[in-house]
Amino acid sequence: MPARLRICLIVVALCLGVAVPSAASEAAKPSIGRQREGVLFWPQAERDAQFRRMYERFPSDRAAHGAQVRALPNGKPLAIDGRDANAWLADYMAKYHVAGVLVLQDGRVRAQRYALGFKPGQRWTSFSVAKSVTSVLLGIALQQGYIRGMDDRLGRYIPELRGSAYADVTVEQLLTMTSGVRWNEDYDDAHSDVARMYLGQCESGEAHVLSYLKKLPRAYPAGTHWNYNTAETDLLGILVQRATHRSLAAYLADTIWKPFGMTSDAYWIKDECDGSDTGGSGLSATLGDYARLGEFMLGGGRIAGKPVIAKAWLAGATRKHASTDEPDRGYGYLWWTDTDGSYAAIGIFGQMVYVDPARQLVIAQVASWPAATSKELVAGRRAFVEAIKQALDVERKP
Repeated sequence: MPARLRICLIVVALCLGVAVPSAASEAAKPSIGRQREGVLFWPQAERDAQFRRMYERFPSDRAAHGAQVRALPNGKPLAIDGRDANAWLADYMAKYHVAGVLVLQDGRVRAQRYALGFKPGQRWTSFSVAKSVTSVLLGIALQQGYIRGMDDRLGRYIPELRGSAYADVTVEQLLTMTSGVRWNEDYDDAHSDVARMYLGQCESGEAHVLSYLKKLPRAYPAGTHWNYNTAETDLLGILVQRATHRSLAAYLADTIWKPFGMTSDAYWIKDECDGSDTGGSGLSATLGDYARLGEFMLGGGRIAGKPVIAKAWLAGATRKHASTDEPDRGYGYLWWTDTDGSYAAIGIFGQMVYVDPARQLVIAQVASWPAATSKELVAGRRAFVEAIKQALDVERKP
């Protein structure tokens, strides 16, 4: 704060009899970046209360919805394990601290339940589900000609990367997390890259991740090794925003949120250094609109019968490109793939948009798991999805 302004404020404060923050207290206030990193280590009560308020707690851009709304009509209530779905969901949601589940089949609501005081009109943060949305926006930008091709080098769109390990990484390698640049995504380690990428001071008006990533060394030749990396999807978000000259939120509103018929505005958290929306996380939306996003994917990225996503993206987005840490799962263009043709957008603490084309099934889930991730929590979610699929298969039998 400038000294002259501070003196004026002190005089006014003394006249009013109020306390004045000291320079030390101002300096001690954690930056937005530090507050965002702190989310990884919030206690359970704070996750429950704040995951629905992230767009209010952090500077965010709005993705406006339009006048037309895509209805989600009710279908036949789903029965699972011989029980009404609501009763079954209540047990599952209580066990895994899930705030909302919405199951669609053939575009109709087969099951829906809310918990933890979360309501249909409220928004919930998505964490890495946002990665998959950023990937979709890349596919749309490719269709609209803002991005020339999947083999383009990143340095073409982000000149600051020239001379770094990312200079010759391609758009497709960024989409498949095979850049080969060294990275540690351990959510429980306060010294990992993912826990430190927003901590530094702003440098030359660059986004946190841009300053952080361009200093990292190469660990593998590009295209040869898969390594999960949140910062690289922030980088992808910067690429889309540079190419389209719009924020991710504005581009999302123009290309999907308004024309597809979402019911409520969404919000996307901004980087404190350059004001860009962070492509790897930070999107908040209603449970119903997450389910509509799954419907958009299930329909092949079409609006009013017309494809809005490039064929090159559609051909590769939901098929396995790289092997992951789980033998039975692959990774496409920031979408997790399964061997049965289903795919999912997945975020830490239990967020999910699951799409199964064979069953015309979409499952949206928002949650505040007791940990960012674990084998037990992931297994519980997979068992939940399998139970729904089995219930639908039972219905198909004569």
